Order: sequence, then structure tokens, then C-alpha cells
Amino acid sequence: MAKDSTLVTALVERVQTIYGPQPSDIERKCWTVVHEHHHGAMPTEYDIREIDEDLYLAVLETVRDSIQDS
Repeated sequence: MAKDSTLVTALVERVQTIYGPQPSDIERKCWTVVHEHHHGAMPTEYDIREIDEDLYLAVLETVRDSIQDS
């Protein structure tokens, strides 16, 4: 699933739209966006449902790269 670059790009754009181009705590911000994609809603405070780990890592890496390039 994480190999879908269109999906990764869309989720990275979602992270940046919600949290800005250089969010703090990017691990958590990326996780919430991937969770929203996977489950259809942002997580609640104690939400521990599974997400696609490969997709999360791809989004996280892309967000980190975009921050370094800025």
C-alpha cells in the first residue's frame, strides 16, 4: 500500500494542510493523518487501532524530507 506515491503525496499534503509546512512532533501528526485515512476519522485520545505501518513510514519519511528541503 505504501508504494502508492499518489496516496503518500495526498497524505503528506493533508499533514501540511492541517499542521503547517513544518509541524512539530511530526511522528504523531503523520500517525493521526494515516489513522484518519485508514479508519475514516481522526483518532481519539486513547485510540490504539492498527494502521498501515508501511504507509505511515512512507508519509513520515516524505514529510521529513520536505522539512529538510525547506
